Amino acid sequence: MAPLFAEFFGTAILIILGDGVVANVVLQRTKGHDSGWIVITAGWAFGVTIAVYCVNSISGAHLNPAVSIALASIGSFPWNRVPLYIAAQVAGGFVGGVIVWLAYLPHWKATPDPTSKLAVFSTIPAIRAPGANFGSELIGGFMLVLALLAVLGPGNFVPGSDLAKGIGPVLVGVIVMAIGLSLGGPTGYAINPARDLGPRIAHAVLPIEGKGTSDWQYALIPIIAPTVGGMLGALCYRLVWKS
Repeated sequence: MAPLFAEFFGTAILIILGDGVVANVVLQRTKGHDSGWIVITAGWAFGVTIAVYCVNSISGAHLNPAVSIALASIGSFPWNRVPLYIAAQVAGGFVGGVIVWLAYLPHWKATPDPTSKLAVFSTIPAIRAPGANFGSELIGGFMLVLALLAVLGPGNFVPGSDLAKGIGPVLVGVIVMAIGLSLGGPTGYAINPARDLGPRIAHAVLPIEGKGTSDWQYALIPIIAPTVGGMLGALCYRLVWKS
């Protein structure tokens, strides 16, 4: 059970710090209000790094169903553990969203815009165009998994070495920040179904005044597209780097 608890807590930490920085930027009357996209991408990158450091030695720090499925698709992770990892990740995302709500409790009432409130929890496309949105998230998922496998792979590190354990989480954060800065503009770069679904469920059930809809008509895109992209990224790595 330890790996499942690690995936739960790691994903919760990821959301507390990642959705937390979004709340700091978009909610009214916070110290970080309107501080911009660079703050959001940096906060997410740092949050990913810390979450990976916390649980990497226990569960491998997938913290993302797209990563678990992609690794299983190339034989690097057992398929029978994938559903349990996904359940733990989504649950962690939900709890992380609830904790962010509590951390910013006075600011929900102070923020009149329901879109800003939803943006704290889940991704929203800048221009709603389902095909293009799907493609953007697919590309982001592809780049995430490909970069994780290639950058952290045996071409650069001895698997399981102290160097890999020491610097690996930092490089994961660099990858996430690079994706956010370069590819995050169209959809907010979910690149992680649990990161979007768990907090979206929290938004739906929490008593947030004036929160509006949870935008369930969009929710399948950040679930399916990064997963497909991640599997394609893993396949590309297997064909090119491992051929």
